[in-house]
Amino acid sequence: MYVRRVPGFTAVGAVHTAADARRALERHPVDLLLLDLYLPDGHGLALARSLRAAGQQTDVIAVTSARDLAVVREGVSLGVVQYVLKPFTFATLRDRLVRYAQFRTAAGEASGQEEVDRALAALRAPAPAELPKGLSAPTLERVVRGLRAAPDGVTAASAAEAVGISRITARRYLEHLAATGLAVRSPVYGQVGRPELNYRWAGGR
Repeated sequence: MYVRRVPGFTAVGAVHTAADARRALERHPVDLLLLDLYLPDGHGLALARSLRAAGQQTDVIAVTSARDLAVVREGVSLGVVQYVLKPFTFATLRDRLVRYAQFRTAAGEASGQEEVDRALAALRAPAPAELPKGLSAPTLERVVRGLRAAPDGVTAASAAEAVGISRITARRYLEHLAATGLAVRSPVYGQVGRPELNYRWAGGR
């Protein structure tokens, strides 16, 4: 859904295992693979390694919760051009895709070191995605942790109590997650008054 919203990119398929990915790429090679590192039938970097061994030149953006820098270094050697850490927003993925497109469309011979550096900077030095005014990344991470730990969802009141923030603040963070597709909200009808909203995590693993 996110990829389709970025001009110049087309999502040609979605698969759920390394084996399915290999078969799909044999039938239809692509420029870029968005790759989760934790697949049901193996590690994503093992898939990337096998693709390189088979001569596949597909670039890879790892979309993962893995934060091990040794894994990051290994991924770079296997053609992983960017990492997007979960949970992420549409703005974060869009930034990485736009920068990747800038890198791929650079053509011709570089006039010198500065031009080479600029081409690589588009790929290697993305600017951090900005949160809406008044929201902070550490608090967002705490809200996300609480939301992911609640299979039945949370309300603004229960999230506020768990995180240690006000109910109004908790609702702002939950609404941000809902707006970016990482949470789904549904009304919970009580005895009297307006229904309360329940938020459930929808961002996957």
